[in-house]
Amino acid sequence: MATSSIASTAAATAAKAATRPANRVGTKSRRGFAAMSPETQRRIASEGGKASHASGRGHRFSAEEARDAGRKGGLVSRRGKTTNSSK
Repeated sequence: MATSSIASTAAATAAKAATRPANRVGTKSRRGFAAMSPETQRRIASEGGKASHASGRGHRFSAEEARDAGRKGGLVSRRGKTTNSSK
């Protein structure tokens, strides 16, 4: 009887160890948003954005702000290079 309880305890320990992320070398468990379908992720993110705007904390770029942001991004990406690089 003692042998069967030791075997069942060992089996239970092995089953528990198989589900623990630390014991699965080279693989990662998908939890949270990573486990959801892209459509579900998009729906939840959309609800968050709507709630943000409804509470008055959301921000929408005006056309002028968008132009300034694009200009700044372009300047940074070029890092001082000129547009006439046809030499």
